[in-house]
Amino acid sequence: MKYVEKDMLRRFGNDLVGVIPWGTHLCQFYESKQDLIDILVPYFAEGLRSNEFCMWVTSQPLEVKEATEALREVVPDLGEYVRKGQIEIISYNDWYLLGGKFDSSRVLQGWVEKEKVALKRGFEGLRLTGNTLWVERTLWKSFVDYEEVINSVIGAHRMIALCTYCLTSCSGTDVVDVVRNHVGTLIKQVDKWYLVEDAARRKAVNSALKLSEQKYSALFENMQDGFAYHKVLFDEAGRPVDYVFLEVNDAFERLTGLKRENIRGKRVTQVLPGIEKDPANW
Repeated sequence: MKYVEKDMLRRFGNDLVGVIPWGTHLCQFYESKQDLIDILVPYFAEGLRSNEFCMWVTSQPLEVKEATEALREVVPDLGEYVRKGQIEIISYNDWYLLGGKFDSSRVLQGWVEKEKVALKRGFEGLRLTGNTLWVERTLWKSFVDYEEVINSVIGAHRMIALCTYCLTSCSGTDVVDVVRNHVGTLIKQVDKWYLVEDAARRKAVNSALKLSEQKYSALFENMQDGFAYHKVLFDEAGRPVDYVFLEVNDAFERLTGLKRENIRGKRVTQVLPGIEKDPANW
């Protein structure tokens, strides 16, 4: 019997955005420290829960210490994630301006290396953000060009990126530059956040997801091997203790005698009592 897990979509951490595929490049316009906390804290909390490697590159007005404290309020065991190397919260000086200069090629390669190491260590992919307040006017054109190139880099990897821009520091043409380089833009009006999406890009993403889903479903239903798609359940120590049947194919029904209508949504320990005593290593 074979078991598969489909993880193409990731939860963003905010219902406004919902689920997004790997390769998504979003931006946020903020005006205050609290604006950053409102979006970035749940964004990274979700990444940690989803076994992603998280990298938070900070700048004023929310720097390393305050960012760490804000995240710890939502993720009380943040220290454990730090100890096992699942998250890095660093200053822009230690990422964008190594050696005192901005080198877009080095930064781009740095993201790719971070993702490579994350996957090798068993994480699902890379979730990142970078605050751009440090970008001086003389660097703006170079940084905009970097943001344009990073779309193709992120799109080809298991990465999710959220770039943050101070709205009060951006001119009208700056805003156009930023929006053009991202598939979606988070912006706050009065006390409510909105997501402004690039309709053409979103349509392309949705079409690709739909096609992928159709191909997956056709393979799933027509193959001769029995397949079951599960959600694994863990205890507080992170040990797998059970799993839930989410979907099975026709061959699984035929080979096991278990009907999907009778097992879907149920734990395996309900469907097969005593299986928890099986000597196999869960």
